Amino acid sequence: MATSPPQQVDHHSLPPPVAEEPESLLSSLVFDLSQHVQMAMENMLKMINEIDQNSLGIMEEVEKCKESALDRKKSLEEEKEKFQKAAYTVLDMLNSRE
Repeated sequence: MATSPPQQVDHHSLPPPVAEEPESLLSSLVFDLSQHVQMAMENMLKMINEIDQNSLGIMEEVEKCKESALDRKKSLEEEKEKFQKAAYTVLDMLNSRE
């Protein structure tokens, strides 16, 4: 049995592998990228809305605390005035005894 020498393939004579056209590949890439960007923007919009809601709640709580602090300040000032009046009354009583 005689063995035949291995056949050499001329790579230049073979057709190039079938590939997508560059425009189609680029179009697909741009589409995928735009889908990712759209999803990212939707997620950011959700986060912005959540931040706005939390911010509103925080601002309402700050306003309540501010009102409470002002009420407490007013109450303390009234109490201070009462103690001052009482102290002056006691001083007057002590001075009038002398």
